[in-house]
Amino acid sequence: MSEFLDTKGLACPLPVLKTRRMLRNMAEGEILTVEATDPASVIDFTHFCNTTENEMVEHTEADGVFTYVIRRGA
Repeated sequence: MSEFLDTKGLACPLPVLKTRRMLRNMAEGEILTVEATDPASVIDFTHFCNTTENEMVEHTEADGVFTYVIRRGA
C-alpha cells in the first residue's frame, strides 16, 4: 500500500513534520510519496531519513517540485 502527501507551498520544517505524523499511522514497509516546493526540503528530508529508520527510496525534482519516496521503517 502507498500513500501520498502534498506539502507544496509549505516552508520547512512543516513538510517533514507532516511526513513524520503521516508515517506514524502507516505500517512498516509501506511507501509514502511526498511533494514539496521548498528547496530546503532536500536537506531536511535527507536528514530525517538518515536519523530515523525510514528509507529514502527515491528523490527527484522537476519544475521546482521535489518528490520524495519514503519507505516506512520499523
